[in-house]
Amino acid sequence: MRILIGLALAGVMALGGGAALAQQQANMVAVTGTVAAVNGDDVDVTGADGSISKVRLNDKTRFTYTMAMTVDDIKQGSYIGAGAMKDDKGGNTAVEITIFPEAMRGAAEGFRQWNEGPDSTMTNGTVSQVVGTSNRVLTVTYKGGQQQVTIPDGTPITTFETADNSALTVGAHVVIRAIKGDDGALTGRFVSVGKDGYVPK
Repeated sequence: MRILIGLALAGVMALGGGAALAQQQANMVAVTGTVAAVNGDDVDVTGADGSISKVRLNDKTRFTYTMAMTVDDIKQGSYIGAGAMKDDKGGNTAVEITIFPEAMRGAAEGFRQWNEGPDSTMTNGTVSQVVGTSNRVLTVTYKGGQQQVTIPDGTPITTFETADNSALTVGAHVVIRAIKGDDGALTGRFVSVGKDGYVPK
C-alpha cells in the first residue's frame, strides 16, 4: 500500500505543485479499519482498538480496490513496484510488491531510495527475467538501468483497480489517507478498499 500512496501523492504534486504536496504530506494521516457506517459524504471507520474515526469525503477523494496476488502472477513483462531492502550482494530483497494495472505502465519508473530507512529501495519497472521457484529472483528493467529483486516466500504481493464511493460498504476493510485540519477534522484523499477478503495495510 505504501507504493500506491506514493503514486497518489505524485498525482497531487502534478496537480497542485510541490509546495501544496509538502503541506498535505505534513497533515496526512492513515485511518485503518472497518467501515462502520456511510452517511452521504461521511464515513465512520472502526479501528483495531474499537475507536471510531469520522472521515469526510469529497469530489477530490480517489478510490481503489486492492487485491492479493501471488508470486506466480508476476510474469515476464509485468510492470511492478518493488519496495525492498538492500542485500549484501548488490541486489534487493523485497518487502512488498505491487503489480500495476496495464493502464499504469510507466508510473514512477526508476530506482530510488524508499522511505523505510537508509537501506530501503523502490524499483518501478518491467520484469525482464524471472528465475527460480522459491526465493524467486526478478530482473526489473527501467529507463537507464536494471535491478535484481529477490522475493522471499511470504512477501505481500498486491494489485489494484480503480473504484468509486460505491466500494464503501459496511464491513469493508479500508485504509484511508486523510488530511487532518486544524480543527482535527479528517478529509479523505485516497481510499483503498480490500477486495475478495483482502485486508489492506
